[in-house]
Amino acid sequence: MFVLISAIIFSTLIGIVILFQLALAAGMPWGSYAMGGKFPGKYPPAMRLASIIQVLILTLIASIVLSKSGLIFSDWYSFTKLAIWFVVSFSVIATILNLITRSVLERRIWAPVSLLLLITSIIVAIG
Repeated sequence: MFVLISAIIFSTLIGIVILFQLALAAGMPWGSYAMGGKFPGKYPPAMRLASIIQVLILTLIASIVLSKSGLIFSDWYSFTKLAIWFVVSFSVIATILNLITRSVLERRIWAPVSLLLLITSIIVAIG
């Protein structure tokens, strides 16, 4: 039960991050809330492309968590037994980076999200 709830929470949060990245790629002036605030306002074209790449990676990560929890892609289960630890590692790095960023805005918003992603990914990994 905790695994399923954790997978749903994880996927919901990743969905929010994906929407945020898509908004950055579309030109929303929210650069202060990402990448340490290095690109305030609208992202330049290269960073917009980076946001699209992040969306693809985050979608794969969500798929791994959902598959490991048994909610989708049951054929992936053997792959996800190992891949989930990549997700946990990714979440550890994201949490650390969001805690140490110079951008106060980014730290206030994304550090708690990253920490929740880390906690829920660990629950799915060990569940």
